[in-house]
Amino acid sequence: MMTPRPHANPDTGAAASPSSTRDRPTWGALSRPFAAGFFLTLGALTAILLGLALSSLSTVLIYVSIALFVALALDPVVRFLMRRGISRAWGIVITFVALAVIIAGMLWIVLPPVVKQIEQFVGDVPTIVNDALQSDTVLWLENTFGDSLSDVLNEVQSFVTNPANIAAIGGGLLQVGVSVVTAISGAIIVLVLSLYFLASLPRMKNALVRISPARSRSTVADMTRQITESIGGYLSGMVVLALMNAVFAFIVLTILGVPFAALLAVLAFAITLIPLVGTVLFWVGASVVTLLTNPTAPLQAIIFAVVYLVYMQVEAYLLTPRVMNRTVSVPGSLVVIGALVGGTLLGLLGALVAIPVTASILLIINQIVIPRQDAKKQQQA
Repeated sequence: MMTPRPHANPDTGAAASPSSTRDRPTWGALSRPFAAGFFLTLGALTAILLGLALSSLSTVLIYVSIALFVALALDPVVRFLMRRGISRAWGIVITFVALAVIIAGMLWIVLPPVVKQIEQFVGDVPTIVNDALQSDTVLWLENTFGDSLSDVLNEVQSFVTNPANIAAIGGGLLQVGVSVVTAISGAIIVLVLSLYFLASLPRMKNALVRISPARSRSTVADMTRQITESIGGYLSGMVVLALMNAVFAFIVLTILGVPFAALLAVLAFAITLIPLVGTVLFWVGASVVTLLTNPTAPLQAIIFAVVYLVYMQVEAYLLTPRVMNRTVSVPGSLVVIGALVGGTLLGLLGALVAIPVTASILLIINQIVIPRQDAKKQQQA
């Protein structure tokens, strides 16, 4: 039986070793720089095209993400109705009908005064700024810090009192109209997608479990259940807390006689959706607006600041633990970091969904990664 001879190296005449034969394709690729450069350039162009495609689809992806989180937020209500003996289909119908009635009622009650107060606020901005600049506090600061502060205040006053600048800040009437139409169409798309997602949510969970390895399906099913329940409970809880903030702010501002109570209440609902820092931002902003609307009587702003500060403590230690009792706890530092990162990337939506995403990652780490590391350590010992 003849043994096959190794191939000889044409340059040295020595037989080529098996390792050199295996390394030949790599060195051959490096010896053809034009071909290697062509394939590298082709890969870079493909990556750029994929990035451009994702950038073009960013609006669609945002709509899909919002719809998915809305479905997860409504799923606890549907499951509550199912525990009362109602089928899932009828539970979805009842939930969406109730949601539509609530949204329509809020728009019918809140929208007219808010639109009126926005118009009044835009018209009163020059007067508000002028009264604030003529207040005793600003005059004392001007006398203390000299002419430089006076020049800055005069520039601010001249800018604000020019109606053209106010219109430019809003982007013009055409841009405002386009934004309104885009927001309405986006809301309709999100509602339709969320309806489909809510109806197919059990099938989506089952598909995720079935594509996982057979030995891990029970773990994946349990993790999926915990994550979806945590996200749904968190989002619905944040909406409830934001609504309570808006109602409380509207009542206090109305009692104090602040002229833009309805507008500030709507802003309270939007801002306090941001976890942990939203209430602080609204507390500072609403106190400043209250002071600017009546700079000669700062007691009004002081009363609002104190009353809302007391409500923040009640919310933090009494309301939030009761509303958020079914969610995964996240350390405060991670809440702030997640809100900042999410807000920077996707604005209010990013700040809202960053916390449940962080909680989901922590849940996976605590229940999968850490037990595996502990098991490896025990095996090595």
